[in-house]
Amino acid sequence: MPTSSPLSGQLVTIFGGSGYIGNYVAQSLLECGARLRLASRNPQAGFALKPLANLGQLQFMPCDITREEHVAAALEGASYVVNLVGAFEGNLDALMGEAPGTMGRIAAANGVRAMVHLSAIGADAGSTAAYAKAKALGEQRVFAAFPNATVLRPSIVFGKDDNFLNLFGGMIEMLPVLPVFGPDVKLQLVYADDVAEAVRTALEHPDSHGGHIYELGGPEQLTMMETHERIAAAQGRKRRFIAMPDGVSSTFAALPGTPMSRDQWTLLKASNVVSGEHRTLADMGIEPRPLGLFLDKWMLRYRKHGRFGAENERAKATR
Repeated sequence: MPTSSPLSGQLVTIFGGSGYIGNYVAQSLLECGARLRLASRNPQAGFALKPLANLGQLQFMPCDITREEHVAAALEGASYVVNLVGAFEGNLDALMGEAPGTMGRIAAANGVRAMVHLSAIGADAGSTAAYAKAKALGEQRVFAAFPNATVLRPSIVFGKDDNFLNLFGGMIEMLPVLPVFGPDVKLQLVYADDVAEAVRTALEHPDSHGGHIYELGGPEQLTMMETHERIAAAQGRKRRFIAMPDGVSSTFAALPGTPMSRDQWTLLKASNVVSGEHRTLADMGIEPRPLGLFLDKWMLRYRKHGRFGAENERAKATR
């Protein structure tokens, strides 16, 4: 196990560590020898990480971050803290606004060496989206309590097991004609492993990265329509995509039970690209990886006949 990292042997508390992004962050920190305490509402969701850890390297703790005593218990003895909690439902101000400030205050009182807070591109106190306002409040509370914290604002985070590529991948597999909401909206998708590397880098070098906001985006900007077209091409499927007017999309997002909430629609319309006003992955020495590096492989499961379908297509192309 690597011993060169300052995190080696140190206890890192990760709030929300059993979630999708938490899985990538935990793997990155385990690789550099850190001891982890995953604090979340459903810690059992992170049990798949157990085989990756040495004996005593990984702890799981049930935690309600809106309760100060739970936060204090999760931070007991920790030298570093990461907050990955995000939600589109519930009391967003409490979960993503006030709770991060509580984490920062207790962490500072305990002498925690570094704190990383995961926010989001689009965090804006003046937004009409409750999610964006709560994220902005969380940043404010964190910096007030722990001024040397590092705030990371990722774009949409893609990965093999995400709820973005796989949502559209499944729809494209089943439907010959699909509506596209916000077809001209630009996205700057960022790879989950690159986000995890940013978390680790910020923890390892708080003197360089603390007190700053970083916007994390991939190396290219794609429209929502281009993203759909790339997914279809990776599946080897011909599909018809219909650009939906904003009025129709907004009405759809307001309906209960749809895959997109009104907040998500509002955020989507604002685009999801780095603004140029803050530091980026490049300032951490991280070269982001493009979606195209992975998409063909990940979409094999959605192809007709899977990888054998891909082999047949290649054979046809050489005839």
